[in-house]
Amino acid sequence: MRRVVVTGLGVVSPIGNNVKSAWQAAVSGKSGIRRITKFDAGSYPVNIAGEVSDFDLGSLFSPKESRNMDTFIHFGLAAGAEAFKDSGFEICEKTQFRVGAMIGSGIGGLPLIEKTYETLSEKGPKRISPFFVPGSIINMISGHLSIKYGLKGPNLATVTACTSGLHAIGLAYRLIQTGDADAMLAGGSESTVSPLGIGGFAAARALSTRECEPEVASRPFDKLRDGFVLGEGAGVLFLESYESAVKRNARVYAEIIGFGMSGDAFHMTAPDSEGATRCMEAALTDAKINSSDIGYINAHGTSTQVGDKNETVAISQTFMTSISDLLISSTKSMTGHLLGGAGGLESVFTVLSVFNDVVPPTINLEFPDEECNLDYCANDARDKKINFALKNNFGFGGTNGSLIFKKIGVNL
Repeated sequence: MRRVVVTGLGVVSPIGNNVKSAWQAAVSGKSGIRRITKFDAGSYPVNIAGEVSDFDLGSLFSPKESRNMDTFIHFGLAAGAEAFKDSGFEICEKTQFRVGAMIGSGIGGLPLIEKTYETLSEKGPKRISPFFVPGSIINMISGHLSIKYGLKGPNLATVTACTSGLHAIGLAYRLIQTGDADAMLAGGSESTVSPLGIGGFAAARALSTRECEPEVASRPFDKLRDGFVLGEGAGVLFLESYESAVKRNARVYAEIIGFGMSGDAFHMTAPDSEGATRCMEAALTDAKINSSDIGYINAHGTSTQVGDKNETVAISQTFMTSISDLLISSTKSMTGHLLGGAGGLESVFTVLSVFNDVVPPTINLEFPDEECNLDYCANDARDKKINFALKNNFGFGGTNGSLIFKKIGVNL
């Protein structure tokens, strides 16, 4: 099995539209949660979200081309372009058949679907755009990236709810490991801050209603948490074989050494700690390391009562003997929950934690919950030598994923 490393990173998020600005904001504990501006949410039960602002796709596509794509595609393309450029990888006749893309999304083009239905209702079927279908389906991020850069390797997408982005990275890692590709753009993207997105999750009573204080509404592991805040954006990693990176003298952020998956078989929306425990254990087994080796966990940490409690139980069970030395944080406290984009964005943050030996904080953790009794790096970032870090994401349908990243130069 071949070794797989991360050589490029790309981000679009509520706290920054490139890796540098988003990472600085995360380490500084900056909240990106504000009142919704994308539509009039005054009559909705929830009117706060983690919106992307000051975003410009102009350097990648013309306004005419952009109009034919949903926003989640815009975000995924921008993050993918940054990751590809950051990697310094060059596509040529020799490499093009060995490089691919796998960018996932949990829901896809919901705003474009809403807009197209309005057109249908008001003007009839003849006014539906011929670009509606390719502008809203989930695999089109991978498709556009492959066309733009000439990537003729695997062209795929994952759709596993809030685990989509992480599963995309993990499965791309497997493709490189086993020789089906030499390099992959992998991650997730989402843009569902829309009437149906907000309305649907509000109807399920999943969202925070702390409207008077948007910046403190996302508060994972805090006793006063009352639901997650919907966020949007994308995170993409450029993965390649270790041999390829060494051959071209690439800058390596981290190595992926473990990937675990599991199914809860428990409930469609409520998470189960047993499934999360098996998922983390599977990643540790794949990585061939002990639980005591992990120094940091970027948690799923959505800011829901049941989810945060169950993840705490799962972490406690998995890291029973080394829990006192473990730092955990949820960057969703700053970005909100990007659904299918969460695993992509948060994997970028996890890789940067390993690369820079810094743990970003869980902000708004003011009133510790007695049932969430671990060290969540409350409110302020901390410097810590991190040789191994683990990333969790869990999704509706009971689908779970965990990744393990290793610092380059650390021996197993």
